[in-house]
Amino acid sequence: MAFTPLHDRVLVERAESEEKTAGGLIIPDSAKDKPAEGIIVACGEGARKDSGELIPMSVKEGDKVLFGKWSGTEVTLDGKELLIMKESDIMGIIS
Repeated sequence: MAFTPLHDRVLVERAESEEKTAGGLIIPDSAKDKPAEGIIVACGEGARKDSGELIPMSVKEGDKVLFGKWSGTEVTLDGKELLIMKESDIMGIIS
């Protein structure tokens, strides 16, 4: 992919939503919520302090993360729907 986020931004591929409930009922597309978790596809180098010192990113490519429901900006790159968001929009890493 020919896209590298700048500064403290990350590129996230949203996880697939569940097709069935725990009880086995099929969820129609109109009732599905977009999942608030995904995989980091690319990371920027990190934010900078006022002094110019680099603050390294806390996440890296391949991390599975949880983010806010309305976080990020949706973009389409190479036919994939992805999100660009700041590192601060990420709530945590799922292990």
